[in-house]
Amino acid sequence: MWKSNKVADLLDKKQKIEREIKNIQKDCKHPTKTLKQIRERVDSHTTIIRWVCDECFLPIGYPNNEEQQNYLKQ
Repeated sequence: MWKSNKVADLLDKKQKIEREIKNIQKDCKHPTKTLKQIRERVDSHTTIIRWVCDECFLPIGYPNNEEQQNYLKQ
């Protein structure tokens, strides 16, 4: 019984944290961005290259082919 209460508590904290992150990202003006490799989906091991906000870490755009090639050369 104790473990199920612990799991429920952790899931509740996770949901609150995700909600807070979403609100921060929504309010962010995304003043600077960097090309980064990120996971395609939460449950995926596949990575993709995206423009990501330096402040809130939200993926905000797709690089063009030249930007992608320059990133891969680093």
